[in-house]
Amino acid sequence: MKRRVLSLLSLTAVLTLALNSCTIEVNDGLGDGTTVTTPGTTESVLSGSGTLSGTITKDILIKKGNYTLDGIVKITNNATITIEAGATFNVVTSKTSGLVILQDGKINAVGTAAEPIVFTTASKVPGDWGGITIYGTAPIKAVNGNTQALSEDGNNVYYGGSDANSNSGTMKFVRVEYAGKKIGDGTSETNSMTFYAVGAGTTLENLVTYKGTDDGYEFFGGTVSAKNIVSYGNYDDSFDWQDAWSGQNNTNWYAFQTGTGNFGMEIEASGNADNVAPKISNITLIRDTNTLPETANSPEITAIQFKKQGTGIFSNVYISGYKNIGTQKGYAVLIQDAATETSQVNTGKVVVAPLTYLNSDNAGVWGYAYTPNGAKTFTNTATVAKVSLTPGAWATVDGVNLLAGLQ
Repeated sequence: MKRRVLSLLSLTAVLTLALNSCTIEVNDGLGDGTTVTTPGTTESVLSGSGTLSGTITKDILIKKGNYTLDGIVKITNNATITIEAGATFNVVTSKTSGLVILQDGKINAVGTAAEPIVFTTASKVPGDWGGITIYGTAPIKAVNGNTQALSEDGNNVYYGGSDANSNSGTMKFVRVEYAGKKIGDGTSETNSMTFYAVGAGTTLENLVTYKGTDDGYEFFGGTVSAKNIVSYGNYDDSFDWQDAWSGQNNTNWYAFQTGTGNFGMEIEASGNADNVAPKISNITLIRDTNTLPETANSPEITAIQFKKQGTGIFSNVYISGYKNIGTQKGYAVLIQDAATETSQVNTGKVVVAPLTYLNSDNAGVWGYAYTPNGAKTFTNTATVAKVSLTPGAWATVDGVNLLAGLQ
């Protein structure tokens, strides 16, 4: 993801927000603010229909129903957006749209397995919109060890703080479809869900990202953990992190790559050897037959890649379907550089075990993209099983059960 200029945010009169004749500053991404004054309103509840747009500066409750999300919607000024189970948002695709929770905002989106909260588009085209982005105030280690960095999503927000336990809210049983809108030069994208410096006080559980054109989930530093998350059919990496993300309580991650897909997991620490390895128990990565990388003859076809001092302690890992394509080789694990091998693999901060690796090429060995390379080997552990997730509408799109690969 690289920076781009956001289109002008619009305020829709259809929505009745509790703004009480207040003035809203709308940022068009060009560095100059445009001030829009809205009429006084009487409530901060959307009760089944309406349009969400602009900058939200007071608490708002969105009840079960069908809504439109129009443009970049930002939650700020200590406001909380609360979304009830069964709320569905049809996102406007004729402009750059997305839901952005800033450092001084919060989200409370709690669906259920039977009534998830869904963000989708009418056209159902991958890359239709910018997805959900949350900014927290937890620590990061960016390039050169910097404790702050500028976001890559076009919002031009500096992220990184000092509160490891900061709380940006709760998301449970939330599904994002067809996100990853291209930005900037047209070759970079936003992600379906992006977490900038999000703290461990935040709850992320039972989430789905479906057919986005960049990563399913990307963590830029921070300490938040995620449980029961699904990445299905995303074009780039299913799971990605940098800036020394260090979540310690992650479990039940499932990726199903189909059609177009790069790495199952792309892991780096932005070159910082001194980082805390995140921990994930129970990972299932499945690559469907005839899945190709975004770029022809790309080496991005391995299940798990570590680079730039990336680390991770992974247990109970089930991998299937990672085959060689043309001259490129697919591996269970690929180490990209000698520095990562020396400082992280050899010190026990990169662990992928127990592991079973089936229906794939280059079994029993890790791959190395440098010379002289390492010689890490492994033996399949028969007791490793696929992740177990609760079935239901939360993981079903247009009648397709996204969890079928786990059966």
